[in-house]
Amino acid sequence: MTIENILKRKGDDVTTIAPEATIKRAADWLRAKNIGALVVMRENTVLGLISEREIVHAFSRYGETAGSMLVKEVMQHGVITVSPGESINRVMNRMTNHRVRHVLVVRDGELAGIVSIGDVVKHRLEDLELETSVLRDVTTSRDWR
Repeated sequence: MTIENILKRKGDDVTTIAPEATIKRAADWLRAKNIGALVVMRENTVLGLISEREIVHAFSRYGETAGSMLVKEVMQHGVITVSPGESINRVMNRMTNHRVRHVLVVRDGELAGIVSIGDVVKHRLEDLELETSVLRDVTTSRDWR
């Protein structure tokens, strides 16, 4: 299974935000869209990522003033990117090794989607349930012989 399989199910919609937006605005977008991260972009260029984690760290570090700070002041730089053809297991390993919860999917140099650790785990669990069901059916059919 590949990352493309996840994108086919969840879609390729990516919510973006400008680096000059406030952290409050980013938090509002996350809540409104019910998502965990926003891609920080200027025109068609990916600059980074801001997630719930960066926002919580900003409020912990700067207090109430964090809400008026700019996204570019706290965003994550150097995001991990993957291609649609990469295997889910490989991406899970990369996310674990780099301790990230979101990766950007890039196809032919263009942003094609975003995948969270939750998306990966959900897809992997569905695969395991299917494998278990198939094995159960095979075992059951052998018992009838």
